[in-house]
Amino acid sequence: MKPSSTTCRLGLLLRQALIAGLLLCGAQASWAQGTATLRGAVTDSLSGQPLPGLSVAFEAQPGGTATDARGQFRLSGVAAGSYMLRVSGLGYRSQRLPLTLAAGETRTLNLAVPTAALSLAEVTVRQPQDPNQSLAAISGIDQALRPVNSAQDLLRLVPGLFIAQHAGGGKAEQIFLRGFDVDHGTDFAVSIDGLPVNMVSHAHGQGYADFHFVIPETVEQLRVYKGPYTARFGDFATAGAGEFTTKTRLDHSQVKLELGRFDTRRALVMLDLLGNERHLLSKKPESAYLAAEYNFTNSYFDQAQHFKRFNGLGKYTGQLTDNTSLTLLGSHFTSNWDASGQVPERAIEAGLISRFGSIDPSEGGRTSRSNASAILTTVLPHDAVLRQQAYYSRYRFNLFSNFTFFKENPEQGDAIQQSDDRHIVGYTGTYDREGQLAGRALHSTFGLGTRIDATDVALLNAVQRSVTDTVITGRVNQQNLHAYLDETLALTERLTLNAALRADLFLYRFREDRNPELSGRATAGRVSPKLNLYYQLTPAVQLFARSGFGFHSNDARGVVRDPGANVLPRALGYELGSTFKPLPNLVVNAALWALHLQNELVYVGDEGTTENAGRTRRVGADLAFRYQLSRAVFADVDLNYNHGRLQDAPDGENFIPLAPRFTSTGGLTLKQPGGLCASLRYRHIDTRPANEDGSIEAKGYFLLDAVLSYTTGRFQVGATAENLLNVKWNEAQFATDSQLRGEASSVDELHFTPGTPFYFKLNASVFF
Repeated sequence: MKPSSTTCRLGLLLRQALIAGLLLCGAQASWAQGTATLRGAVTDSLSGQPLPGLSVAFEAQPGGTATDARGQFRLSGVAAGSYMLRVSGLGYRSQRLPLTLAAGETRTLNLAVPTAALSLAEVTVRQPQDPNQSLAAISGIDQALRPVNSAQDLLRLVPGLFIAQHAGGGKAEQIFLRGFDVDHGTDFAVSIDGLPVNMVSHAHGQGYADFHFVIPETVEQLRVYKGPYTARFGDFATAGAGEFTTKTRLDHSQVKLELGRFDTRRALVMLDLLGNERHLLSKKPESAYLAAEYNFTNSYFDQAQHFKRFNGLGKYTGQLTDNTSLTLLGSHFTSNWDASGQVPERAIEAGLISRFGSIDPSEGGRTSRSNASAILTTVLPHDAVLRQQAYYSRYRFNLFSNFTFFKENPEQGDAIQQSDDRHIVGYTGTYDREGQLAGRALHSTFGLGTRIDATDVALLNAVQRSVTDTVITGRVNQQNLHAYLDETLALTERLTLNAALRADLFLYRFREDRNPELSGRATAGRVSPKLNLYYQLTPAVQLFARSGFGFHSNDARGVVRDPGANVLPRALGYELGSTFKPLPNLVVNAALWALHLQNELVYVGDEGTTENAGRTRRVGADLAFRYQLSRAVFADVDLNYNHGRLQDAPDGENFIPLAPRFTSTGGLTLKQPGGLCASLRYRHIDTRPANEDGSIEAKGYFLLDAVLSYTTGRFQVGATAENLLNVKWNEAQFATDSQLRGEASSVDELHFTPGTPFYFKLNASVFF
């Protein structure tokens, strides 16, 4: 097949980006003779483990930096003189160290810092190691304070993000963020330890992000990026991206048991395999652990859910040589369940079913995922780091659903089966280097990678989980090649510029098993520039202005049907904001933003058809507060306003279905250094249009949840309560045209999955 002009252009751009990156890295000048360089590493004084994200700065001086993933830092271009160095971070005691630096000197410091009670006074709003992580301070506080009891709670750590479940807990959550109904992940990229979670050309929906294979107790860090401003993220990162990282080591082994309403049971085991004395592959620092969990619940629906899930994880992290470290990870997840699905309001009002009943009791599914990953990190000369990761995932998915009941088949019903049987192979590599340009610090990152998805997908008609007919079935082969160059330059001591260029190339192939007319190949490419500015007005106030282009890909089955369509709709985002501390114990993040999406081609997995959603525009405001009321009491509030409209529809018919207009989360948390901890939290989402003309509305809700725990060095006991006020609320909601048995015609109205009533769960853990 002759390469298309797009392929040639993308190939040229990728080569040019590579050449530019190598030339720029090679051309970086040596350090100015009249300045000094301070570098070093920060570790936990008890465990000896490196500490990422700690602030390192000279007191009464602008600028500063933060430790990277290896706990290392670098301050370059420092004028000769005497300084007071301050190292601080949430949960650690501040360290102050007087230093005198001479012109041309390079000083190396290794610092060990002890833990301390949580204090927001230690939180800095100085530029983090990654400048585009403007929510770094907020995310760090939330991870330290917010209780996490499930994989769903991990996603809720993203400020302003809401989720909804509508398949009994076994399917990926529906995600809402920045005025988006992201569906199951179309416009929000999720990863864990570098493994992509979103699935391309998935049987149920583009970008499908099932996060249930993550054990919440193993997660150590979350980095949040809102908007399409970061070159490291490509596909699906329009509304934003979330990067999760699991622990490199365990502080102790743990056994945990949970019991709750609705026959809920959970068991967790986490085992430290090496401790502080044993070694596996080297005599240098190493760690290895195993973690496994088992969940079962019948849930609160009239039909028992028989929900079962098993997760297993093994991880090794080791320093092979002074300059080389290796991380190996393997995991396996399997789940199966029965579901009640969405129910129409009229069926409940007519008394056909209860609020927790179902129209088609055959709904449900099963899924599994196995992952393997290896990361090799090498420290190179001239302050450069090469990180390489190879990964593989084996994924299976079968889902039985019925959204329209008896509309298409009045006799047997409209149940469908969606199946996905896939292999994912990928590689990512990044080359980071610290240098200088015109006497100013320059951080350069060149990245490249590829991801290949090979999957058998099918949409079938079914009755009571028995296949009756095939709608579409075939083989998808899809590959993404990408490269990017990211430059961060300190223009002045206060002003930092981040500029980047990313190029993506997609190769699509779909072979329909029965109909050659639905088969084909296609190639598409996208170039995405980014430009961001950060200004440190004072040590307590950082301002930012960010802009960038992004995109999300579309399903291969829809792409090959119409290769001339806009198969990689572009997103243009921009925002102004600030992270600041008006009081020593108050951290605030504020942003005004806008996001434009081009014409979209959307493959509807439930119907096997393609829809054109048209252009959209969203504007909004985000406001986040984190406040320490006393030594042990903390308050947090997130307020998110969004206004979005379809651009090619007339007024009154241009609502973006299900897009939230106002959301808010917050709570009060008691966090003792040891002993009693408690949190009372709320969630609110407003009533919003469920269809384009607003004639059907998805109902808003306000919920209260609570978490209580008591911890000692050897054990922990706790309790969780959801929906304390026992509110009747709708979790997932859709405007659906359906027909019940015996009805003469279909009815377009609100369908919903009821949210959990009052729910109570107890847990107990033993540490050893």
